[in-house]
Amino acid sequence: MQNLRLENLLLIDIETVPQQEDFDTLPDDWKKLWEEKVQRLLPENTTAASYYSQRAGVMAEFARIICISIGYFKKDGGALQLRLKSFYGSDEKLLLADFLKTLHVIESGNGNWSFTGHNIKEFDIPFICRRLLVNALPIPPYLDFQNMKPWETNLIDTFQYWRFGDYKNFTSLKLLAAALNVPSPKDDIDGSMVADVYYREKNLQRIVTYCQKDVITTGNIVLRFRNQPLLTNEQIIIVTT
Repeated sequence: MQNLRLENLLLIDIETVPQQEDFDTLPDDWKKLWEEKVQRLLPENTTAASYYSQRAGVMAEFARIICISIGYFKKDGGALQLRLKSFYGSDEKLLLADFLKTLHVIESGNGNWSFTGHNIKEFDIPFICRRLLVNALPIPPYLDFQNMKPWETNLIDTFQYWRFGDYKNFTSLKLLAAALNVPSPKDDIDGSMVADVYYREKNLQRIVTYCQKDVITTGNIVLRFRNQPLLTNEQIIIVTT
């Protein structure tokens, strides 16, 4: 981590929700597909219908992306900044297309950039790729990790970094932040609440803010890994265009 240039890191986090608000509103054929998908995963005394609200949002076949937030470090007059930009909305295909346009701009300007996030190797990046295929959008070469050798992938995962080769335990972003004395991103909602906030409160902006906070927290964790000072509020810039 010490040898990385902060300006080459593209911090990323996504928020997802089930395709439908609840199991009952699924088409009959998709109800059957869901039951087949989870029949071996169901906890004791849990029905497939109730499990839908708990887990459908993290399964790419049954979910969709409603927000992608990215962040990048920039020096402004010698002072470090973290600039944030979010892509969000109910039209997943439009959201993903806009996200790809920005990635193309980044790639054309800097071929050394790397996706950086918490558990992005096993969740965020594969989820994005699956939803690109569902929406008939191309997977750009720098996202097509299946055809890359391990040392060719432009991924820096704080979850994997914290493991230091230990594969026995999962460490959440919230726990890692607490361990490193980084301010917690979970001061409003957490991942289990996103679907309710989206479908019942209809408050997408609240979810966007939550997603951006996760990016900020990841940025601060990267700085802690490098033994650098945490970001102040004045160093965080939200880009709206």
